[in-house]
Amino acid sequence: MSGTFNKVHLIRQVDLFTLKLFLSVVEEGQVGRAAARENIAASAATKRVQDLEEIVGVPLFDRNPRGVIPTAAGLVLARHLTQVFGTFEDIRRDISEFTEGVRGMIRVASTGGIIFQYLSREIGEFARSFPQVDIDLREGSNPEVLRAVTQGEVDVGVFAVAPGLTEGAFDVREYRTDRLIAVVPIGHPLAQRHSVKITDLLAYNYIAIAPSTSLMAQVRQAAANAGIVFKPKYTVNSVYAAAGLVRVNLGVTIQPDHMLTPQDLEFVQTVPLDEPWAARLLLVATPQGRSVSVATRNFIAQLTDRPG
Repeated sequence: MSGTFNKVHLIRQVDLFTLKLFLSVVEEGQVGRAAARENIAASAATKRVQDLEEIVGVPLFDRNPRGVIPTAAGLVLARHLTQVFGTFEDIRRDISEFTEGVRGMIRVASTGGIIFQYLSREIGEFARSFPQVDIDLREGSNPEVLRAVTQGEVDVGVFAVAPGLTEGAFDVREYRTDRLIAVVPIGHPLAQRHSVKITDLLAYNYIAIAPSTSLMAQVRQAAANAGIVFKPKYTVNSVYAAAGLVRVNLGVTIQPDHMLTPQDLEFVQTVPLDEPWAARLLLVATPQGRSVSVATRNFIAQLTDRPG
């Protein structure tokens, strides 16, 4: 068998069922089992595979007494057809969402601070607009969020931009901006300042959060740039725990604006942070080049088609 591959012949003479049958033969390793799986007679399946080989112009299988093994050409064709049928599944899913109503599941990852400040409200509004869509929400640090997006573990990640975080296998859209602020006890020497720098805060007992967060990476870098050895008095896992320690006058900390509760503000004071990295850009990330569902597109539109 020899010949030149002709895509026109492939399009005109081969139906989708034959291509699906070919993939089943690759997976099953036997024409008979593939025929049973596709509910077709074994003789008819054999004829379809042979006709496909004639059109392609090269053998697609090596035959032996125990079954068939795809040739190098067969493996290449199988790889491409797997992508083609994956696209058909995307089409089926998207069209069904128009005919049956938007439904499904969206996997979302973000930091605890962004969830608390913004996403909890966004998800509530989305759930009211699209009651047939479930949101699977996970919390993690900014690097963990982007790792989940890159590896395809989530459909949407919302994160705060920091050095080294905008490079990877994902696409981004702008979500909104916010600011980092200093949090100090009421009556603290810094409480009445118009603004403070990181060097001002590090002169007192500093309460750090998890070292893996991008916020702490920026604090450590700023301390190093100022020639200060960064030695926090306390280290906790979240900004909520850090604010709790500030409430009982155990130190000072930095966290995103609007994180404090009315109860917190009875015991602490916020002071603007005068650092170039205090203004934060929040982005929405999706896996690079990947088709997203109608439900996911609607969720992203809710996040991005509004003022910050």
